Amino acid sequence: MEIVNVKHPLRDSQIPESDIVLIMGFFDGVHRGHQKVIQRGVDLAHEKGLKSVLLTFDRSPREIYQHEENYKYISTMDRKAELVEKLGVDYLYFVEFTTDFASLAPQDFVDDYMVRMRSKYIVAGFDYTYGKKDIANMQTLPDYAKGRFEVVTVPEQTINGDKIGSSTIKKLVLDDQVDTANTYLGYDYQNQGHVVHGLQRGRTLGYPTANVVTSNDQLKPSIGVYVTRIEIDGKWYQSMTSVGYNVTFKEDTGVTIECNIFDFDRDIYGKDVRVEWLHYLRGEVKFDGADGLVKQLHKDKMDALNYFKEHED
Repeated sequence: MEIVNVKHPLRDSQIPESDIVLIMGFFDGVHRGHQKVIQRGVDLAHEKGLKSVLLTFDRSPREIYQHEENYKYISTMDRKAELVEKLGVDYLYFVEFTTDFASLAPQDFVDDYMVRMRSKYIVAGFDYTYGKKDIANMQTLPDYAKGRFEVVTVPEQTINGDKIGSSTIKKLVLDDQVDTANTYLGYDYQNQGHVVHGLQRGRTLGYPTANVVTSNDQLKPSIGVYVTRIEIDGKWYQSMTSVGYNVTFKEDTGVTIECNIFDFDRDIYGKDVRVEWLHYLRGEVKFDGADGLVKQLHKDKMDALNYFKEHED
């Protein structure tokens, strides 16, 4: 898959050399609903002998239109690209969502991007918009198309009657329900970061941890202890991870992600890692001292190991 970064306006050199199927959406998280849209576009491209192109943005339109600050993403751009590539897309276009780009009228967006990019089919979800939703939606797109391309709308995807959506998944991740979020995603949620030096208190307790720092725009799970896996140098290790404030020792560290890796004893400071969130174990508890905390950590580890045993492939 080739990635093309676009700064409005689209340059001639960035226009595909042949006709395409254009897949449209922001696709934060590339969840099971998004996967259905993308797979429909890829399958249609194969069926028609065309290339598949997915066009998305470098940031959420909500940051521009609603001026949302500290917006949190389910997937970074790199993670989104990785997930999209697995679905067989030929080209991934990241358009820089600037105020100039955002001010495009619906007809101009259709003409300048959909038509100019040689789209023969536009594939998007039922709720895709390209401007104000009352005038720039999938129902009005055929009018803007003027017969120059066909519109393929993928219907709403649900689980047990509930819509699969990025907002729902974010709420689940923040509400101690990462297990359910993973069901909606179709894969296990993860954060990407790197290991930094912490207070090393875990080592003195017999439970050394890797202190993982992520970029500020990544959505992190709710406060608590989780069954996790961590990827180091391309290999995955079983682990348990705390997201919390170090309340027992009253250390003003802010929210930290501290990962205790099972059967592991290597210096990984400075390493880039991924933490995969599998199961919520418990909330954060303030103990009277180290003994109570160590006893609870032992129970957490036993619970985590039992989880892995019960979920062996």
